[in-house]
Amino acid sequence: MQKQILSKFIKSEALKLGFSACGIAKAEYLADDATYLQQWLSEGKHAGMSYLEQNVDKRTDPRLLFENVQSVIVVLMSYYPEKLQNPALPQIAKYSYGKDYHPIIKQKLNLLLSQINALPLQKPVTARSFADSSAVLERRWAQRAGLGWLGKNCTLIHPDFGSFCFIGGLVVDVELEYDTPMDEQCGKCNLCMEACPTKALEDPRHINASKCLSYHNLESKEDIPLAFHSMLSNRLYGCDSCQDVCPWNKKVPKTTIE
Repeated sequence: MQKQILSKFIKSEALKLGFSACGIAKAEYLADDATYLQQWLSEGKHAGMSYLEQNVDKRTDPRLLFENVQSVIVVLMSYYPEKLQNPALPQIAKYSYGKDYHPIIKQKLNLLLSQINALPLQKPVTARSFADSSAVLERRWAQRAGLGWLGKNCTLIHPDFGSFCFIGGLVVDVELEYDTPMDEQCGKCNLCMEACPTKALEDPRHINASKCLSYHNLESKEDIPLAFHSMLSNRLYGCDSCQDVCPWNKKVPKTTIE
């Protein structure tokens, strides 16, 4: 089957499964990301997330995940809720309004792979799925697959769905037709950096996790440092401040996933 036909089929089926968008990138070594990641880790900007120090080689080169990796299929799933919380109540991050997204995305990715392998191919496609829990730089691959750009708050921004999107995908051993990466469209806007209550966004696209409220009230197993208590306000679980002010999130559609 021609790679153009297979690529169109994959994207069409991904949308039918409920994903908001789908793009494809060539699997290759991410040299710039490898340099950035090594420096970021050496500076301790990952705080207590020591697991990020593992599999750095695989994080920056998906071809090391298994033999003959050629392409990265990336999907987005919008999670912007139909109804927001009462702002007077203790707030939880919007991504956690519903059920755990990991098994939901993985199940749909497995269905997508099954549909691919139901086609008359020369050989079955071997794949490794990812959804924010594997040694894969999801946001970078989404950007390379033409699904948006990396905002100054380090989130992926899609021009239609904004940044309130889960990212998942399949690393596969088949050559496909590749999408063109999207140019950055933040311009001179710094609203996300200005809105961060702890100034964790120290530079555009450079976050210090040890200052991030989402790290302290969601990821970290340690007590929240006293210095951040007054900045928590009514944030119970996570923090959406840098996303809430983003102009690209002002008119995003509500999620279609129940």
